[in-house]
Amino acid sequence: MSNAGQMIKDKFVCSKCKQTNAKIKEVSMSGAGLSKLFDIDYNHYLFVSCLNCGFVEVYNPSILEGKTRGELSTILDILFG
Repeated sequence: MSNAGQMIKDKFVCSKCKQTNAKIKEVSMSGAGLSKLFDIDYNHYLFVSCLNCGFVEVYNPSILEGKTRGELSTILDILFG
């Protein structure tokens, strides 16, 4: 599990039912344009599901870990891996 995933799990409180148990699933998705054409998964998200009521919250681990990057670096990552 990523650092962001562990941080969420440690501090999780469901916004619907206030329970503290959650399941976290990391999901990767392609974007639009070249990444979709070449099936490159560069969008990563954490889906956090409450184990009591099933409510799901979605988080961007890059933002939580302070790794925000501009579009130029994303484009370069897509082109050059």
